Amino acid sequence: MTEFDAQLFSRRAFMRQGACAALGATGLLSTIANLRMLNAATAMQSTMAAEGDYKALVCLFLYGGNDANNMIIPVDPEGYAAYANARQGLALPTDTLLPINPRTPDGHSYALHSSMPELQQIFNGGQLAILANVGTLVYPVTRDQYRARSVPLPRQLFSHNDQSVQWQTSLPDQTSARYGWGGRLADLIQALNSNDRLTMSISLGGTNQFQVGNLVSQYRVTTSGSVALAGMTGSTANVTRGNALRSLIAMEKQNLFEFAYSDVMQRAIDNDVVLRATLDATPAPLTVFPNTNLGSQLRMIARLIKAGPGLGFRRQIFFASVGGYDTHGDQLVAHTGLLQNLSQSMAAFHQATVEFGVADSVTTFTASDFGRTFATNGEGSDHGWGSHQLIMGGAVRGGDIYGSFPQLTINGPNDTGQGRWIPTTSVDEYSATLARWFGVADSDLPLILPNIGHFQRPNLGFL
Repeated sequence: MTEFDAQLFSRRAFMRQGACAALGATGLLSTIANLRMLNAATAMQSTMAAEGDYKALVCLFLYGGNDANNMIIPVDPEGYAAYANARQGLALPTDTLLPINPRTPDGHSYALHSSMPELQQIFNGGQLAILANVGTLVYPVTRDQYRARSVPLPRQLFSHNDQSVQWQTSLPDQTSARYGWGGRLADLIQALNSNDRLTMSISLGGTNQFQVGNLVSQYRVTTSGSVALAGMTGSTANVTRGNALRSLIAMEKQNLFEFAYSDVMQRAIDNDVVLRATLDATPAPLTVFPNTNLGSQLRMIARLIKAGPGLGFRRQIFFASVGGYDTHGDQLVAHTGLLQNLSQSMAAFHQATVEFGVADSVTTFTASDFGRTFATNGEGSDHGWGSHQLIMGGAVRGGDIYGSFPQLTINGPNDTGQGRWIPTTSVDEYSATLARWFGVADSDLPLILPNIGHFQRPNLGFL
């Protein structure tokens, strides 16, 4: 038996044990789902065993609800007139905007916010795509269907907490979704990795729903590195304390709680040791990142991606986040700073992947609670629905706008009636396109996105 065969046998056995354990924990239906996941993972591993490729997905979540109406603006006379008429005091002057040149014409011209010259350059260079008017959907919905409530709608629309969870789980018809679509993706893909010590799902942006899986857990890392157990290194007293804790972990266990607790503690210690050694051996990128929390998050992710293949990873999923996008007031000033940070941080991250020679293997995508109302509330905008998102990387078919840009008319065909765009592209379609690039077969997409069958476009074409 070769080393690869042994690893494959070990992972298959582990996943079968997980599936069997689920029989007692969650019942037959859950076990069937796990067995389907096992079969899909086994087939995927057999298919991709010889490829030796590496890929990383980086989710960048903009908490609060980004006002993408002022991130991407129509600048042709008709489009800008509708924009300025509705936005009033939030409308940005055309002479400050940064023109972009989408490859596919739709009768309008577009520009980016003035604080995003870095992303303008990447878009025009073909490594950044825009996905227009995407949001949470249970089924496709027209304005008439929305107003008549004749089609199931996402629960608790326009609520921060509910919509951010629905974006991260892609289950807008469930009130208590346990797993994120990134976690379900990791459960399916994990068998491709040969590293049993570190998880493939790493968060720099705090605990999140996106990476919660059944088999694969997220591991939180700070911008300085791994999170060590406090008080175990340094002074003599700390070393003594650390040795005592290790002795307790090694003691014979009397019950399941003790087994579980000691296992969690041991993994925390082991992960810290491995990650610290890995980062010590991995040089930081020469690329200069902005001195912001988001810039620091993406800088650390770049280092972890550089180290990934050497640790036995062929697939990794990362999560970064930034807050402050709930711009009910003082939007013009606040949003300018937010988009400047976003543009500079994303551009530095892309340059670091180029520096490390992995740009074609890394895809970064944005997400947010929701968009914001087209009409102003006076000094800002309120909670909306559909919004525009950014996808960046060497594998991205960039320089274009995908999906359908909304008709910018209050009470028009894309409006709920309050300046909230009804999404014309679902989070499921967005996520499915990313998952397919990551290696998931079309037939396995329902394992990750149970509602994908409600929509006709599992591949939006931006990858």
